[in-house]
Amino acid sequence: MKKVIYSMLGAGLLCLSSCGGQTQTEQTPAVDKSSAKNQVIETIMTRRSVRKYLPQPVNRDTMQMILDCGIHAPNGQNKQSWAVRVVDNPEFINGITEVYKKVNPKVAEDPGFKNMFRNAPTVVFIANDTSYDMSQIDCGLLGENMILSAWSMGIGSCCLGSPIRFMKTEPQAADYLKRLNIPEGYELLYCIAFGYPDESPAAKPRDASKVMFVDKNLSRSQIVIRRL
Repeated sequence: MKKVIYSMLGAGLLCLSSCGGQTQTEQTPAVDKSSAKNQVIETIMTRRSVRKYLPQPVNRDTMQMILDCGIHAPNGQNKQSWAVRVVDNPEFINGITEVYKKVNPKVAEDPGFKNMFRNAPTVVFIANDTSYDMSQIDCGLLGENMILSAWSMGIGSCCLGSPIRFMKTEPQAADYLKRLNIPEGYELLYCIAFGYPDESPAAKPRDASKVMFVDKNLSRSQIVIRRL
């Protein structure tokens, strides 16, 4: 009888061993999903705009991952109505900065000033399709994906508008704008500075009163607004 029991136990253990990989595979997605959710929330809540960077550039493999995350952002009708240009060429960044300094000589008085992109070694320029009225939203979602994925890998970033305004309006900057090779029908919208942070900025307060739930009463003529 003992031999029979041992034989049954052995068969059971063998069966568990052979199915273990399958069982683990089936359970892994649920565990990973929960973990990923927490990581996403942590990344969102800890992200800060960085305005001081270390000089070393972000390697291109890392930037490629950030860009891949960007183009996987949600977008209207899958139009992907953006044009993205990545510049990590010091000659370009320093060159347009020299033009900027000639027009705004006071910036050079700051000993910490190195370039017009908050001294970042890598800059991503984003243009929107002017023929599509939701393109700016698509480009914003694209940028947010890049910013968050970058932060999760230890890369800081900062959305910048003033360099774009300068490049679009200053005649001396026209050559650098042309070098970005923005497609016809697209317009440069904003840029994002990327680099390894050289500061740890504190979180700035957020006004939660601007976010509300809108609840309907039994009466259609009344709407009750409930704050968070």
